[in-house]
Amino acid sequence: MRQFTLLFKNPSFLISFVVFFGLVLVGLLFPIFVHGSPVDRLGCPFEAPTAHFLLGTNEEGQDMFVRLLFGLRSSLYVGLFAGTIATVLGVVIGLIGGYKGGLLDNVLTMLTNLFIVIPSLVVLILISNSLGPKGRSLEVVSIIIGATCWAWTARAVRAQAQSLKMRDHVNLAKLNGYGTTSIILMQILPYTLSYVFMAFIIQMATGILEEAAISMMGLGPYDSVTLGFILNNAQKAEALVNGDWWSFIPAAVLVTLLQYSLFVMNTSMETIFNPRLRKEE
Repeated sequence: MRQFTLLFKNPSFLISFVVFFGLVLVGLLFPIFVHGSPVDRLGCPFEAPTAHFLLGTNEEGQDMFVRLLFGLRSSLYVGLFAGTIATVLGVVIGLIGGYKGGLLDNVLTMLTNLFIVIPSLVVLILISNSLGPKGRSLEVVSIIIGATCWAWTARAVRAQAQSLKMRDHVNLAKLNGYGTTSIILMQILPYTLSYVFMAFIIQMATGILEEAAISMMGLGPYDSVTLGFILNNAQKAEALVNGDWWSFIPAAVLVTLLQYSLFVMNTSMETIFNPRLRKEE
């Protein structure tokens, strides 16, 4: 509890926390204040920002401000969904392998190393391309990202589990007849929660970034407007060459803000939670 108190006294964490959750609130609440669809054609192509179109229009005359809000919400959804899947997979595999040891641990470690060695983005590109446009929904892309990005979490949690299973409270639980599941859930998992929180934040950032990357290649979700999809449209319409900055800069700024705020949050948490990095005042 004291660590979380120290965390919210950390200026870097506090600022990044406010920025990130401010964007989350915007993504959740904007339908209350902004009405319309991201696919409605309301103006002429590439209209510059005005009082009516706050961020201008794109190549199809669609309101870029509305599209940006929908894109923010979709990208946050991917980050949350993919981050949850990757964190759960990594934690489960890491805890089981680290605690059980033996042949099972060797198999899970080999699987983990395989996913670490193979770049997840390459796998994501291959699978997305093989699915075709109609097979790439927002949920499917999120599941693929989560299922390919869990390995580093598993490695970190496994190391913690290997250390914790030698502690006295775990040995006492064994003597009292607790089963493997009870020991993992009650005696080991609670002591790894700080690492789980940090892993979840990094996995969210990875999900948002990888979705943006494949969407810019034209391999992202077909049924939703995301920040990466907006950047892909701007690229195809040569907005940068034509000087239509409103078609790509706001989306790029949002992706950067999301990545930077999550990165700073993770770094600040590591500084507080890691005894070797923590500076006692």
